[in-house]
Amino acid sequence: MNKEQLFEQIQQKKSFLCIGLDPVLAKIPKHLLKYNDPILEFNKQLIDATHDLCVAYKPNTAFYESRGVKGWETLVNTWKHFPKDVFTIADAKRGDIGNTSAMYAEAFFNEESSAMSFDSVTVAPYMGKDSVSPFLNHPNKWVILLALTSNAGSQDFQAKQSDDQKLYEQVITTAQKWATSDQLMYVVGATKPEEFQNIRQLAPEHFLLVPGVGAQGGSLSAVCEYGLNSQCGLLVNSARSIIYASDGLDFAEKAREEALLLQQEMEQILKAANLI
Repeated sequence: MNKEQLFEQIQQKKSFLCIGLDPVLAKIPKHLLKYNDPILEFNKQLIDATHDLCVAYKPNTAFYESRGVKGWETLVNTWKHFPKDVFTIADAKRGDIGNTSAMYAEAFFNEESSAMSFDSVTVAPYMGKDSVSPFLNHPNKWVILLALTSNAGSQDFQAKQSDDQKLYEQVITTAQKWATSDQLMYVVGATKPEEFQNIRQLAPEHFLLVPGVGAQGGSLSAVCEYGLNSQCGLLVNSARSIIYASDGLDFAEKAREEALLLQQEMEQILKAANLI
């Protein structure tokens, strides 16, 4: 899915919601434990209940890798269940030397070798261009580069001043030499809304993946005040507040209700910005 197609989906669904699929077996509804793959059933019912309200899904791969072979099979089968009109994000936060990154890219982008072909993968930039380039070598695939994350520890390095820029600012400006806004996004946490005006000056055309709205306390309106651009430019992720809205038989219905609240708020924001 290219940038224009992503914006078309945003306009059609009146939403820039991304739903994080980060399931923990101990937290999912107990009635699902009767299934051969309870987490897959959990994911499938959530996707079926919400796909018309969101434009992206983002499974965090750690929640699947932690369960070994079975978990990886769940991830593959979850990917297979995604509708074709949603943007898919493998939240893997990979980053290693070139040959290893090339294999990570194969894992998430090459359906022939791994049985999955996500639209995008999150990548850590610390090792520099040669660790990121292998992901960019895949046509029509996206790199979502960690820039300013939502956790408290982001201040340990990302906000450190070096010369006339903070480290996260250097990541944003340097990475634009490697790829255009048609292939490169940035992760910017919703818990840092005061930074969005500055980030939009550094990367006016790029999409931003914004975690931290919902359970982490980020404000959607604060993010949008400075984060929106002419093609929306935001994918706002919410996970726990949606997928764990209920632990009963009605979990998918309640998840839809939570997603609908965010979608309706997003629709008003898009209308106010004359984007729909």
